Amino acid sequence: MVKLKNKITAYFVILSMILIALISIMANIFIKKGFDKYIVTNLENKKTSIITSLTSQYHNGGWDIKGLESIGVNALENGIIVRVEGSNKSIIWNARQYNSGMCESMIRRINKDMVDLFPKFQGNYIENNYDILDNGNKVGVAYIGYYGPYYYSESEILFFKMLNRILIIVAFVGIILAVFVGILISGSIVKPIVRVINTSKLIAAHNYKNPIDENTNIYEINSLIASVNYLAKSLDEQETLRKVLTKDIAHELRTPLTTIQSHLEAIMDGIWEPSKERLSSIHEEIQRLYRLIGDLDKLSKFEGEDINLKRSKEDIKDIFNGILINFEKSLKDKNIRTVVEGESYILNVDRDKMSQGIINIISNAIKYTNYGGIININWYNLNNEIRISIKDNGIGIGEKHLPYIFERFYRADESRARITGGSGIGLSITKAIVEAHNGEIEVLSNLEKGTEFIIKIPIA
Repeated sequence: MVKLKNKITAYFVILSMILIALISIMANIFIKKGFDKYIVTNLENKKTSIITSLTSQYHNGGWDIKGLESIGVNALENGIIVRVEGSNKSIIWNARQYNSGMCESMIRRINKDMVDLFPKFQGNYIENNYDILDNGNKVGVAYIGYYGPYYYSESEILFFKMLNRILIIVAFVGIILAVFVGILISGSIVKPIVRVINTSKLIAAHNYKNPIDENTNIYEINSLIASVNYLAKSLDEQETLRKVLTKDIAHELRTPLTTIQSHLEAIMDGIWEPSKERLSSIHEEIQRLYRLIGDLDKLSKFEGEDINLKRSKEDIKDIFNGILINFEKSLKDKNIRTVVEGESYILNVDRDKMSQGIINIISNAIKYTNYGGIININWYNLNNEIRISIKDNGIGIGEKHLPYIFERFYRADESRARITGGSGIGLSITKAIVEAHNGEIEVLSNLEKGTEFIIKIPIA
C-alpha cells in the first residue's frame, strides 16, 4: 500500500510540475506579448508628445532654442535622440552635438539590457522623421532616434524582472502545494483501491462475502467500489442458483427414475404382474423424463446466439385468439374469467415461438389463480413498441423471489411447484424467446394479490 501510495504521489507531483511549468511558460509568453504591446504604444505616445512639444517651440518666425534643448535633454533621458532641422536643412538643435558621448552610451546600454533580458532579441538604431508645421506651413523637420523596434527603460526592466520572479515564486509555491495535495489525494485514493484489489482477489477465489465498505468523495472510486460489490453479489447469487439448479435437476431426474426402477424391480422379482396399468405408469414416468429433456433442449436452443427465428407479419390479436381457444377447458375447470382488450397490431415475429412464450405465462397464471379468479390480458402501443400485459389475481410471488423467477428450475415454493407439475424452466424459455425478438419482459407481483407479466416487443 505504501509503495502504491508513493507511486501515485510521485505521478501526481510530476504531472503537477509539468502543468505548472507549462502554465508559467505560457503566462510568461502572454505577459511579454502584452507588455511589448504596451511598450510600443507608449513609445508612439512619447514620439507624438515630443513632436507636439517641438512644434510649440516655433513662434513669431523663430525657434526657442532653450525650449528645444529642454525637450531634447528630457527625451535623451528617456532613451530618445532628437534632432531638429530647419526648412533649409540647417541644424537647429542636435542631441548628438549637445552630448555625443551620452547618446552613444545610452544606445549601448539599452542594447546590452535588451540582449541580457532577451538573448535572442535583435535590435538596432532607428530614426523617424516628422514635418513640423506652423499654420500649415513646413518650418522644419524633427528626427526621432531610438533603439528599436522597441526598448525597455530601466524601470520597465526592473518591473519585468520582478514579474518573472513572482512567476517563479508562484510556480515554486504551486509545486509545494502539489506535493501536499498529492499526498492527501493519494491517501484518499490508495486505500479504497487496495480494498478493491483485495476484494477482487477474494472474488477470484470464490469468496463473495466480503463487500467493500469504503466511502470516498470521489465519484469514480465510489462507482468502482459499487461495481465490484455488485459483481460479488451477482456471483454469489449465481453460485447459489447453480447449486439449486444442480439439486433440482438431480431431483427431477431421480423421481421418475426411482419410480421406474422400483416398478421394474417389483415386476422382475415377481411381486407385481406386468399389467397394462403398471406398464402405463412406467411409460408416464418415461414421458415425464422425455418432456424434461425436451424442455432443456428448447431452452438451450432459445438461449443460443444462433437462434433461428422464422419471422412473419402477424396480428397480435390473432395470436391471442388462437392461444385462448386451447385454454378454454382449463379456464372452465377453475371457473376463471378472462378479460381480453387490445386492437389489431402487426408484428414481425416468429408466431410459433412467441405463442410458446405467451402460453407459458398464461399456463402459470391458470395454475396459481384460485377457483373463480380472473385473468386480464391487454396490449397497447407505447413508444413504438407493443406492451403485452398478462395479469392475474392469484396467490402472487414473494418480493425476495422476483429477481430469480426467470432462472432455470427456480421455484418460489417447491412443494407447490411439485404438485402443479412443470419442469421450472418455462419462464426461462419465455424470457429467451422475448429477448430473441429484441424485446424485454418484466414481472410485478404481490403475495395474495396477483402477478403481472409485461412483455415489450418493438413494432419495427
